[in-house]
Amino acid sequence: MKQRTLIISGAVFACLLWSTAFAGVKIGLRYMSPLLFAGLRFMISGLLLLPFSGRPAAVFRSLKAHWRIVLAVSFFQTLLLYLLFYTAMTRVSGALAAIVIGASPLISALTAHLLMPGDRMTMGKTASIIGGISGVVIISISRQPWSSAGLGEGLGILLLILSSLSSAVGNIIVARTRGAGLNPRLLGGAQLFLGGTGLFLLSLLLEEPGPLPAAPLFWAATAWLSFLSAAAFAIWFTLLSYADVKVSELNLWKFIIPVFGAAIAWLVLPDEQPSTVQALGMAIVSFSVFFYFRSQAAAAAAGTASGTRSS
Repeated sequence: MKQRTLIISGAVFACLLWSTAFAGVKIGLRYMSPLLFAGLRFMISGLLLLPFSGRPAAVFRSLKAHWRIVLAVSFFQTLLLYLLFYTAMTRVSGALAAIVIGASPLISALTAHLLMPGDRMTMGKTASIIGGISGVVIISISRQPWSSAGLGEGLGILLLILSSLSSAVGNIIVARTRGAGLNPRLLGGAQLFLGGTGLFLLSLLLEEPGPLPAAPLFWAATAWLSFLSAAAFAIWFTLLSYADVKVSELNLWKFIIPVFGAAIAWLVLPDEQPSTVQALGMAIVSFSVFFYFRSQAAAAAAGTASGTRSS
């Protein structure tokens, strides 16, 4: 019970951190091109986290022993994911990005169902995901992405969905490292730094170089984004390393990201305002994830009570 509370608290805290990223990214993109901004952010994040990963000699030995895993996670969890994400963020609003990313639990659950033995879809999980996706669909339709003025936004939505698929694959690779002796903080820091370096190099090839911005708001956003990535990935990878944590169930908590992410975007970005339809979709998304975990907790309590009576 204590470990379950710790897992839930860690998952919620990591998702709350990630929910602040949408507004920060939109602010940063006012001053810097997408890939250069992403590369800078994640290289700093990796450098923040790596000193907490162990002694240098032990870190080197671990990286040498598990370099294939580190490279695979770096590619799916940072390089490809954020290549798609930052490109999408130039085409959609911060609030809409937060909402579409809310569909990621469905993608994670389906991917885990196919690739992770013992992490299958259940009736409760399916009902929760359907509810969450219904909320995402309601909000997305309210934006009318099929209209001639919204074709770019429609492409942005597609890129966000593909970024969620990349994240799901990365989560499964991390979960499969259980028992391999790979420190979650080391894996998180290394994949952030390597993935960020890859994004930085891509920016040199694909984007027009420019001077570093002098605006304090840009550096404040970059500092916060770097910190939250280091903290959230360290927490998330640690949770994925627990033997009894399922990838699909852990990712259900990501349904709370669009709720807080959209709310924060509406608060700090003056050009973004909520609508009644979007608020309804957010309420459906929120209810879905809490319904699932409440039913799981009730079932666990009932099983405990039944076992007590039997004994």
